[in-house]
Amino acid sequence: MTRRLLLQALLLLGLAFLPAIVQGLYLRENVAWNAPAVREGEVELAQVQAWGDAVLWVDARPEGQFEAGHIPNAQLLNEDRWNDLLPPMLAAWSPDKQVVVYCSSQSCEASHEVARRLKEEAQLPNVHVLHGGWEAWQAAQP
Repeated sequence: MTRRLLLQALLLLGLAFLPAIVQGLYLRENVAWNAPAVREGEVELAQVQAWGDAVLWVDARPEGQFEAGHIPNAQLLNEDRWNDLLPPMLAAWSPDKQVVVYCSSQSCEASHEVARRLKEEAQLPNVHVLHGGWEAWQAAQP
């Protein structure tokens, strides 16, 4: 009798977990723990959109990628041509703007390095990095 109850309990547990196991296997690439966390200094696109026109977009990607497509009115500023590109970017900046730097993909470190240099070398306040980069912005477009 005890063995029969134990088997029934195990069967019920297995049936209870079956949907979760199937969903975990089917959606294993989309689970929340696979999404990279928002790092310090990063902002999500929704927050940037809430700022409206008070944003100066800075594209930290190579020039060829910028020319192939970029966020409207973004300023190109990458480390390869820092000295040439910084003056036009600063001309577009004003103290009331939030500076949001982006590059390609969530693992791109160029945006973090450009943001660091803007804070430290150019002494700009309100410099952020777009979480998810160019791809996050593209995914949000209709």
